[in-house]
Amino acid sequence: QVQLVESGGGSVQAGGSLRLSCTASEYAYSANCMAWFRQAPGKERERVVKFYTLWGRSYYDDSVEGRFTISLDNAKNTVYLQMSTLKPDDTAMYYCAADCSGGDWGFRYWGQGTQVTVSS
Repeated sequence: QVQLVESGGGSVQAGGSLRLSCTASEYAYSANCMAWFRQAPGKERERVVKFYTLWGRSYYDDSVEGRFTISLDNAKNTVYLQMSTLKPDDTAMYYCAADCSGGDWGFRYWGQGTQVTVSS
């Protein structure tokens, strides 16, 4: 069974930091690529970062470049999103996704999301 479970969301003031975690089942973690997306109320879901597992390359959205960092812990089948210098515009539900061979927004498997709220 493919599972992605996010955690680590919460409320923080602008300028603060949070680290999100996505623990994946073995199949999901071994997928060709993984990503973090976010969706704010009334807005389209947008990709924050996409990571190609085969090449170890990551691609960030311009809005988070230099502030967010994706990393992996192979021993724990976990993908992290370290978020720094947070802004109110970063407020959203954050989703982990795996396997970019198709599906909604180009990914087949999704977690349930974790809420991030940044206050000014």
